[in-house]
Amino acid sequence: MTFRSLLLATSLLATGVTAALGQSREEIITSPVLRANVTVSGDVVRIGDVIDNAGPAAGIAIYRAPDLGTVGSLSTAKIIAALRAHQVIGVDTRNIQDVSITRLSRSLESRDIETQVALALERRNGLGDAANLSLTFDRDVQSLQLDAANSGALDPVSVRFDPRNGRFDITFAIGNDGNAPATKLRFTGTAVETVEAAVLARAVDNKEVLKSSDVIIERRPKAEVGNDVASRDRAVGMQARRQLRVGQALRVSDLAKPDLVTRDQAVTLVYESAGLYLTIRGKAMEGGTEGDVVNVINLQSKRTVSGVVVGRGQVAVSVPGPRISPPSEKLSDKVSQAAAPLAVAANDSAISRKAE
Repeated sequence: MTFRSLLLATSLLATGVTAALGQSREEIITSPVLRANVTVSGDVVRIGDVIDNAGPAAGIAIYRAPDLGTVGSLSTAKIIAALRAHQVIGVDTRNIQDVSITRLSRSLESRDIETQVALALERRNGLGDAANLSLTFDRDVQSLQLDAANSGALDPVSVRFDPRNGRFDITFAIGNDGNAPATKLRFTGTAVETVEAAVLARAVDNKEVLKSSDVIIERRPKAEVGNDVASRDRAVGMQARRQLRVGQALRVSDLAKPDLVTRDQAVTLVYESAGLYLTIRGKAMEGGTEGDVVNVINLQSKRTVSGVVVGRGQVAVSVPGPRISPPSEKLSDKVSQAAAPLAVAANDSAISRKAE
């Protein structure tokens, strides 16, 4: 009897210990635990964001989330107080003093916004490529932080451009992951098409030859320089047709080939033909570039001749070859020469008769 009582008591004790151990393990598993770092995508911080094993209270909002793309912090004491107000107790804080909270967002850089605006205006109402458009916004374009759910592309749903004044008005729509309406962004300002132009770094006098250091590259409005804009490679080494001011964008019509011969310059006259090459000193009566016809005084004969500028200080003069008469002319000459003696002979016989 005593042995049976002892065995029953031992069994009950073992069952109680096992139940107690099971309960303790369950409490350890389900005990709420504070998180040191929290990431949220919405505009509020919920209990389930700051602690693990929050249970039914996980969806309860307790704080406003930081601004989009920013990081905030909450002291553990404030969080515990907020949790107690919703009957969440026994939180294991793990000796955390402050909880860091990061608000997720989608970042739109200002340069990306400008690129999208330029692409929306590309080849619209007479405009050129997007890369050649210079944009001025009515308000400074700052980098934007959007809700993380705004994952769609910038879709230009409304694009207006007035070529008379260069004004644009563009509205973009950005789709959401959920069923929420698309986020819209509107930008206004002016757009000007530009081209690369050769610009003078200093003032240039008439007929002055441009050096490499005289010309720089800048983007200028196409309306300012037109379609006659000169490239830097084409401008360097050319001669100004007139006086040009510093900062002026060069046009092709502003430039000419440099003069290889100037007025009153001592030049070399070159006479060249088959088997003949002769050079004589001369004096230019006018200036000219390669290929120009100029008048030159032959200093030896004092005669004025015309020649073509072929190099610096050199003028080529063509030498006329021997004149070849046409066949008809030769035939008439022979007939004339044959008839002349007959006429003389006839005259002589008449004179002889008179003398008799």
